[in-house]
Amino acid sequence: QVQLVESGGGSVQPGGSLRLSCAATGSIFKVVWMGWYRQGSGKQRELVAGITSGGGANYADGVQGRFTVSTDNAKNTVSLQMNELTPEDTAVYYCKADVLWGTSSLKRDPFWGQGTQVTVSS
Repeated sequence: QVQLVESGGGSVQPGGSLRLSCAATGSIFKVVWMGWYRQGSGKQRELVAGITSGGGANYADGVQGRFTVSTDNAKNTVSLQMNELTPEDTAVYYCKADVLWGTSSLKRDPFWGQGTQVTVSS
C-alpha cells in the first residue's frame, strides 16, 4: 500500500503565505504525478496544482502566479508554496498522488492524503 502524509496548513491573514508538504511512503515503484486539490465549505473538490515526475506543472486559473508546486522525486514529496492568500483560498487541501506501486506485481492507482485545513482570515 501507499500512504500520503501531509504537513503545513493553518491560519493566516490575507496577503500572507503558507507552505504545504506531502510525502508518499510505502511500496512505491514510481510516483507519476503528485498534486493538490482543495474543497471549500459547500463546494466541490477542485484541482489546485499538480506536477509530473518530469517536472511539468499545471495550475488552476485562480492560483496561477500565486502558488508554486514543486516535487522531489528522490523523496517522493510534493510541496505547495502559497503566497498572496485570500479568504477565497480557505479550504481543506488534499494531497493526491498517481503511483506505480506493488510488491509482487505493479499497479497504478491514485492515493489521497487525509487533508489539511487552510484558513485565510483577518
